[in-house]
Order: sequence, then structure tokens, then C-alpha cells
Amino acid sequence: MPRTPTGLGELDPRTVPLPHGTDVTTRVDLLRDERLIPQGTLGRVVGGDGVTVELRLVSGELLSCRREDVLARKVGQVRYARARAARWDALLPGVILETTVGSLAWGLADAGSDHDRRGIFVLPFAWSAGLVEPPRDLVSEDGSVTFWEVKKAFQQALRADPNTLETLFVPGASAHDELGAWLLAEREIFVSAQIYGSFGRYALSQLKKLEQAQRLAEHRGVVLSWLRAEPELTLDLTARRLAEATGAGHSSDAVHRHKEYLKQLCRSLHDQGLITDRAFPALATFAQQPTALELPRELRPKNAYNLLRLLHTAIGWLRDGQPSFVLPEPIRGRLLTIKKGQVALAEVLAEAEATVPILEEAWRGTRLPRSPDWAGADALLRRIQTEVARRAWSDPTGHFGPQGPPPPAPEEEDPSE
Repeated sequence: MPRTPTGLGELDPRTVPLPHGTDVTTRVDLLRDERLIPQGTLGRVVGGDGVTVELRLVSGELLSCRREDVLARKVGQVRYARARAARWDALLPGVILETTVGSLAWGLADAGSDHDRRGIFVLPFAWSAGLVEPPRDLVSEDGSVTFWEVKKAFQQALRADPNTLETLFVPGASAHDELGAWLLAEREIFVSAQIYGSFGRYALSQLKKLEQAQRLAEHRGVVLSWLRAEPELTLDLTARRLAEATGAGHSSDAVHRHKEYLKQLCRSLHDQGLITDRAFPALATFAQQPTALELPRELRPKNAYNLLRLLHTAIGWLRDGQPSFVLPEPIRGRLLTIKKGQVALAEVLAEAEATVPILEEAWRGTRLPRSPDWAGADALLRRIQTEVARRAWSDPTGHFGPQGPPPPAPEEEDPSE
């Protein structure tokens, strides 16, 4: 039963860490290239180091400013950011396993690659009791580091979640506590032929969604060009014109589908902080601005190459019985080419489809068990939880003992929110 605090107390909202994605407003007038950015301008946090923040303004422009020059738009966001930072500080010593993941672990890193880390933490016994719902993950302010609570990690691994299995099996995974060592020693209990679906079939389905997203992005550019030339176009007229342009015809059903797409486009741009309202006229206003839209996140080359990598990883694990995250040549070289955006998405999708018979053959002949070892996972989790409970009474100076971080106190919910 999660609770929300009712007051901010002595909290200074100008100093609370702002996670990436937080909606903010400027609290003072700012200058950018001798142009005034007035107080109250809306934006969204896309980067920063705690001292400065990088914003994407509602106009689409990027702006760098001091942290103290912006405020979260909603009180709830300030509270969330405060609680998030407090949980990170309190529970970080409970991390029992950690590793580097992503392109650095796959042998596909370049100069611009992030250093992403994932791991698993254990809650002190006192945090797992009481009214307050304990956190199930810890995420760094910039999103590059994620730790899962141990039970959540077990549940994900038993579903053959690719991110969790990568965390457990990628070379370099290190234990920070004997609890982490237990987990690494028994990680094979999570492995099963379910990798076929969670890695392979999942990657194929997502690649097909990318193809659809690409078509929608192309439609977006067409719609904005129309509105730039004819800002008086209505939602209905634009939907009818788009249905005709895409070959869907004049039927009411086709027009309705394209009308829903235009509404979705407005919601998406509003959620990105690029337009001030979800209504269609805000899109027409946005079209008059000279700002170029970035490629949607899902269409960036790294997404296509990562899904194809996931597919090849599944094939290798099913066929060989052991994971290999650094793929052999020429696959590795091809993935790097795709990552650089030098291969059309349609070609990537064709390559993925060509691997389907190989994936099916690997699945039929795999030596992996059909299901993970649920009983073994349950026994290991109970062993870890029992040890944490033991330390709560016998380790007075440790993180898991009575001198460890106190759990958050329950507070009344604010009826005004």
C-alpha cells in the first residue's frame, strides 16, 4: 500500500535531482545566443550532471542551463525525485551483484557508447515489512544504471527476460556480497528454452513494429509539411487527405484510422514536451516552427541492430547451450554497419526473417530444459531472504542490521492530489 508524503518541509525544489524525462519550467529569464528565453518556458530534462541540466524546450530547441534555473512543473514530480534520490542513497550498499551491459559487453561499442550497468540489490529486512511498499528497482539520475530488487530479478529471470539474463551471464558480472556469489553460482536455474520466445520471437515482433513505426514517421513528415503550407487545415480534412495519400482510400473506416493516428501524433508530441496542448491546432502551430524533429527513439539504428543481435544471441544459446554475447564475424561487423545507420530498416527486417528457419531449428534441437528450475529458484530466494533476516539481528553494524538505513515512515495521502 504505497503512501505519498503530504508536505515538502524544508525541501528546496531547486536542488532536488531531476531524472531524465522530468517536465520543467524555467524560473528565470535565460539568454541563448543573445535571444531571451523567458521565465516560465516549458521543457523536458534530457541530460545533465546535477550542476547543469540539458533541456529540450517545447519549441524543440536544446538548452543548457544551471540546475537552479529550472523547477519541476508539478509538486508530485519534486516529491518523486526526492524519494527516488533518498532510496538510491539508502539502498545502494545493498547491491549484491553488478555488471557492465550493453554495447561494451557485446563488443559493439564506439566512441559515443554509454557505460550502462545493471545489477541486483537486497532490501534490509525492515524494508520488506510494514505498510510502505518497498522499491523494486533503483535507477540512477541519468538512467544509465539500474538495479533490481532480488525478488523482482528472480521473477524476470524465470520469464527469460533478456536484460535480466544478460546481467547474470555476461562476462564480468561480479558479486559484492556472498549473497551475490550464491546467485552467480546457481544462475543456470533460470535458463530454459523459453529464450526462443523472449529473445528470438520477441525480436522478430519488435522489428515488424519498427517497420510500422517507420511508416508512421514518414506520415508525420508529410502532415507537418501540409500544415506548414496550409495551417488552416482541420483534423478531419487532414485525416481524409492522409488516407488518400497512403492508398487507404476514402472509406469512413480508413479516414477514422488516420484521424486516430493524428490524435496519437498530437499526444506523442505533447508527451515529449514539443507542443503545449494535445489538440490538433497545437500541431498546426508547431508546424510553423523551423525546428527539425529528431527521429523517433524507436527508429534509431541502435534499436534495429540490437534486436537483430538479440535474435542471433538466442540462436547461439539454444544451439550451443551456453550464451555468447560477443557474436562472431561476419555477424558482428554487420551489426556495426546497421548501428551506424548504413542499412535500411527493410533490409534489416529481411535479414531477420531469413534467420527464422535457423531459430526454429536451434529451438527444436536445443539441450536447454523446456522450463526454468522454479523449485531451485524458490529455494535460493528463500536462502537469501533468510540470511538477510539473520543479519537483521546478528550484524549490528552492517547494512542489513539494525544500524542500517531506516525504512520510510508511512504518511497520510494528500487528499488534494
